[in-house]
Amino acid sequence: MVLMADRPRFGPAGVPLAFSIVSSDLEDIPRFLHEEGLDAFEYEAIYWGKKPQIKRERAEKLKEQARENDVWLSMHASYFINLCGKKDVVEASQKRLIACATAAEWMGAHVVVFHPGYYGRKPRSEASKQCVQSLREAVQSLDSLGVRQVKLGTETSGKIAQLGSLDEVLHICNEVERTQPAIDWAHLHARDGGRFRKVEDFRSVIAQIESRLGTEAARDLHCHFTKIEFSDKGERRHHALDEPRYGPDFEMLAKVIAEFRLKPVVISESPLLDVDAVKMRDIVRRQLAEKAA
Repeated sequence: MVLMADRPRFGPAGVPLAFSIVSSDLEDIPRFLHEEGLDAFEYEAIYWGKKPQIKRERAEKLKEQARENDVWLSMHASYFINLCGKKDVVEASQKRLIACATAAEWMGAHVVVFHPGYYGRKPRSEASKQCVQSLREAVQSLDSLGVRQVKLGTETSGKIAQLGSLDEVLHICNEVERTQPAIDWAHLHARDGGRFRKVEDFRSVIAQIESRLGTEAARDLHCHFTKIEFSDKGERRHHALDEPRYGPDFEMLAKVIAEFRLKPVVISESPLLDVDAVKMRDIVRRQLAEKAA
């Protein structure tokens, strides 16, 4: 069984710029993050092909260092995944997802986050149905390969041409074993034209997750956060946490985390990866302290 996080955890999506100045060794990242007061790291496998593009020995060294430094590992799978496309596209996508999940298990990552795919010319219901079947086949392949610990995190998408509304993600997670929602708050904000304007908007998402997937799924959420710029087609680009022109406002999410005593893993996708991860950690700590007072 995959263990759940014991507290809210924070970390970057990928290697922070400051780290590249001090080291080039992957296994040094957990120590670097620990020294910054961070305790999560999402390994970016976003350009991987159909085979793991990391040696098992190196992945296992990262696993060892993550455990020693109390850093929670996850992975973002290849961008080149479309589980609701043509047959050859789906088969190649399944192989990429399997390759990522295999390496993720080597490194002790708890979840592999992935984008489900594109609607294309299909009705949304048909695309969702195909995605569920394609994902079930991928899970069966993982089982046959003995890759059974890592979960698959179906991510909410930021563009309206992509499968990945909140409703679709929760449906997939209800239908396919070993999946869990990966809530990208910025993507939901962009996809829905500025969805998060008040605390209740965040609270509503948590309530929907709990209602459909259970209390544990809502409490132990894996999520991404950054501020985002968007158009009528959805997301355009990410922005730093201190840019007031853009949303969503992390303070509102922090209030909900404190209110419900949630234990999410929050991955910063801000241009200031670790810097904004630290800011989010401090905001949540402050909200928890106020709630306890």
